[in-house]
Amino acid sequence: MKQIGRVMQHVISRARFCACLVFIITNYSLLITNSASAQTRQQWRDSLEVLNGKIGRDPNNLDLHLLKAEANINLEQWDYALAEYGKILHVDEKNLAALYFRAFVHSQQNHYDLAKVDYEAFLRLQPQHFEARLGLAHVLQKMGRRTDTVDELNRIVQMFPDSADAYAARAAFETELKQYDIALYDWDEAIRRKPLNEGFVVSKADILITLYRMDEARRELNAAIKRGVPRYALKEWLDKCKKK
Repeated sequence: MKQIGRVMQHVISRARFCACLVFIITNYSLLITNSASAQTRQQWRDSLEVLNGKIGRDPNNLDLHLLKAEANINLEQWDYALAEYGKILHVDEKNLAALYFRAFVHSQQNHYDLAKVDYEAFLRLQPQHFEARLGLAHVLQKMGRRTDTVDELNRIVQMFPDSADAYAARAAFETELKQYDIALYDWDEAIRRKPLNEGFVVSKADILITLYRMDEARRELNAAIKRGVPRYALKEWLDKCKKK
């Protein structure tokens, strides 16, 4: 998963040079994660202190405010991050990075209605942005808007037919809804595009085990091992096949 700084840089640079841009729902990894693995909390505090000083000398520098909001996010200072994005969007209402990450912060605070507004505003400017569409689907799911979630996931698959992650996102939601036959199809499509992704393999195997289709689950797991997926990564599901 990309660090927040890298994603922010990607959003900003792609917005400058092209017209469109290219964690998951529920159990699927969605969007962005805390990048504290790259810096300690103390290092983020130190960065924040430096940025506050720079902003004091140059208060109209939007890039500095974006960097400060990033530090706030990594310190889980959600309200401060929202304040920074609000300042940026007051000056530049079409600032893609601010819209995108404010939606993320709203999601972290369970303000799903506000996150929806920001994702939709972002997507009006950049309709081909894959992660933002996943973010919107996630928000819709959290709001309990099942039909809208399905529609958005279908749209993602249609827009990104070569993306394994698109099929995996839809499969994860279908699995949650216990629509197992449809989910199995989508896990197959995801696996076909990323045959060495162990998460996709075990997700499909888990459904087969739930349905007591043990022979199929074993075949799926063994086929993955032959393709190069490490056996140890699948051991839990291989053991489940033996127990039932």
